[in-house]
Amino acid sequence: MKKVFITGAMLGMIGGAYAADFYDLAVKTGGLEALAAADAVAVPKVSKDYVEGNEPSPIKPVEWVTISGGKFSMGTDSAGMDFEASKPVHEVAIKTFEMSKTAVTVEQYAECVNKGQCTRPDIGEYCNWGKTGRQLHPINCVDWHQANQYAKFAGGRLPSESEWEYAATSGGNNHKYPWGNADATCDKVVGGKGCASDGTMPVCSKPAGNTAQGLCDMAGNVWQWVQDKYNYSYKDAPADGSAFEGAGIDRVIRGGSFGSILSLLLRADYRGFSEPGSICFGVVGIRLARSL
Repeated sequence: MKKVFITGAMLGMIGGAYAADFYDLAVKTGGLEALAAADAVAVPKVSKDYVEGNEPSPIKPVEWVTISGGKFSMGTDSAGMDFEASKPVHEVAIKTFEMSKTAVTVEQYAECVNKGQCTRPDIGEYCNWGKTGRQLHPINCVDWHQANQYAKFAGGRLPSESEWEYAATSGGNNHKYPWGNADATCDKVVGGKGCASDGTMPVCSKPAGNTAQGLCDMAGNVWQWVQDKYNYSYKDAPADGSAFEGAGIDRVIRGGSFGSILSLLLRADYRGFSEPGSICFGVVGIRLARSL
C-alpha cells in the first residue's frame, strides 16, 4: 500500500513559510492527486499561491474615491523635533484626483503576482502574504519598487505626499487626524497608545476613523508609500501637488501603523521615510491614486 506524506513545512505552516511553498517545490499536484486518489488520501488543492481555504477569489476590486481639488496649508507649526521635517507650512494647490478607499489588500496584490506582473512580498512574523485568513488585510512587506509596480498594474500610481496629506485631512482641513482633532482612540485606529497590536486588521475595520470622503485607515494599520523622495524639510517642495523628486535616496511613508505606539506617528502631518528597497519590518503597505 502506497503512502503519501505531506509535511507541515511543505504546506508553509512552519517557521513563517508561506503557503505558496507547496507549489514552489515543483511537486506536480496532478500526479500527487492521482497517487493519493488510489489510497483515498485528501490532498490540499493548490491554486494561485494559496492552499485551499485561503483562496484570493472573488477579488474585491479597488474602490476609487474622488478627492475634489483645492488649496491647502501643508505641514505644521507644532513644536518639537518630531515635526521639524514637516516645516515650513506652505500652500499647495491640489488638482482633483482619485484615491483608493482602502490600502491595497492581500488578495488584490495576489492577482498581480499570479498574472506575472508583480513580485511576491517578503515573508516573516508580521507579513500577511500567504497566511490563512489575511485576504482582506492590507498587503505589507513590500518595498517602494513593488508598490510602484502594483500601482501601474492597477491603472494608478502612488500618490504624491501633498495629495496624501490633503486626502488624509478630508480635503485640506486643519486636522491632526483623518477624523479631526480628537485623540487617536482604539475605535478609530489600528495602532496608537494602548491600541497597538501584533499585526494588521482587515482594511476598514475602524470606520470611525475614516475621512469625510470615506477613506479608510489613513491613520494606522500600515504606513503607506508615496511617490516623493524624502527631504528633511519642505524647502523646495512643489506647490502644485506633484511629487518631490530632488536629491536623495529615501522615499516618504505616511500614516503610521499597527505598531505605532505614539499618537504623533498617526498624525496626518507626520512624515516618515525609508530606503526604497526596504520592507520596513512589515509595517508599510500601498495606497493608490490616479489622475483625472
